[in-house]
Amino acid sequence: MTSLKLIEQSASTVVDLLKQEKTTPLELLDALEERVGEVNPTVNALPTLCFDRARDHARDLMQRPVARRGRLAGLPLPIKDLTNVAGVRTTYGSPIFADFVPERSDILVLNLEREGGIVFAKSATPEFGAGANTFNEVFGATLNPWDTSRSAAGSSGGAAVALATGMAWVAHGSDLGGSLRNPASFCGIVGLRPSPGRVARDPGTIIDDVLSVQGPMARTVEDVALLLDAMANEDPSDPISLPRTGESYLAAARAPQPLARVAFSADLGVTPVDPEVAEICRRAAWRFTELGVTVEEAHPDLSDAKNAFHTLRAVGFAAAHGQKLKDYPDLLKPETIWNIEKGLRLSASDIVAAEEQRAEIVRRAHAFFSHYDLLMTPATIVPPYPVEARYVDECSGVKFDNYIDWLAIAYSISLTTAPALSLPCGYTQNGLPVGLQIVARPRGEARLLSGAALLERLLSLGTVHPINPRHCAVA
Repeated sequence: MTSLKLIEQSASTVVDLLKQEKTTPLELLDALEERVGEVNPTVNALPTLCFDRARDHARDLMQRPVARRGRLAGLPLPIKDLTNVAGVRTTYGSPIFADFVPERSDILVLNLEREGGIVFAKSATPEFGAGANTFNEVFGATLNPWDTSRSAAGSSGGAAVALATGMAWVAHGSDLGGSLRNPASFCGIVGLRPSPGRVARDPGTIIDDVLSVQGPMARTVEDVALLLDAMANEDPSDPISLPRTGESYLAAARAPQPLARVAFSADLGVTPVDPEVAEICRRAAWRFTELGVTVEEAHPDLSDAKNAFHTLRAVGFAAAHGQKLKDYPDLLKPETIWNIEKGLRLSASDIVAAEEQRAEIVRRAHAFFSHYDLLMTPATIVPPYPVEARYVDECSGVKFDNYIDWLAIAYSISLTTAPALSLPCGYTQNGLPVGLQIVARPRGEARLLSGAALLERLLSLGTVHPINPRHCAVA
């Protein structure tokens, strides 16, 4: 099979080819290196490549019998540049770490390699993942391949662009306030934020953090499920990690179960939304009625989400980066400084109030999902915006006074601990992709993937096929 033919296949098909020994990890790496050489200079999605390391790992893996090569069987993938890979430059998108090379890999990377994943690149991210526009002072901006004048969103922007352009079959991402879901929406691919603890990772300064999670990205629901099966893991070093349940997420996506009742909300009661985006998402959600599913307009009460998220995010930034502000104030971008300083100013009573609000949001979400199988909303409130804009500062006449609040439709769901997925659901009049956020009950990844697969089949957008970057300069 030619390099181009390999690039055009789904991840599930490629893994089947690997397990049937109809291709090899080395052939896949050759195909990717060729594609990266053609595409990456245009979009700047994979700033650090490690093909020599990848080929060494591939040769080692090929010494094992096929049945012992793990769930991924030698499938290459990029790791987001916030996560350590031993011996590979890892910058976190920050000049402070521009030349940092870690000696050990993150728990997540070690597990993926045990499952037959082969790391060949680091994907671009904004500084410390702060901001839903992937640019930084180390590598510059990552461009949206649907229109290279537009943002790829973030913070997993490099991963989303690599997938959309065929520079990866699957990719690792992470999500705090939408960092998987926003770039998936902007780039026309699928991104899944799992329940906290589903994917073990190195704990941060706040070791029981349930806001930030690691998750899979791919071009289809089935391929996301394939990667989640490989990523899901318990590790004693991660105190919130969950044991494997024994269920196959890939099986859930391949054999979707029927749904009874689902909900749609254009705004969750917390944010303005671009009317065209809202209508595209509403039409997609109502496609479920073709399967005999009841669709209703409803959402849980998330009115406390803004204060709870702002406060808890600021606590995390102060804990993780407060010392950096003291040591390197001139090397941090303004948005990161704003978040750290906000965290350092918080009182104990501020934090207690936010925790009480979060607890109530979780309770309301649990009650909501006792009545609905799924909740659907826009994944982002606007189509891809000009890459020169640091963030969205206005939507439908409403001005935002910070770089976070345009993400409320995603971060409000983060607070619930529910798994959420961004599914391509249509295109604007200018041909830019729009994502539908689909949410299931906490720890309900199988139900989420099953429902998303049903809708993906109805919509039939053909997202398994990668695109070549284009420059449209839409108005």
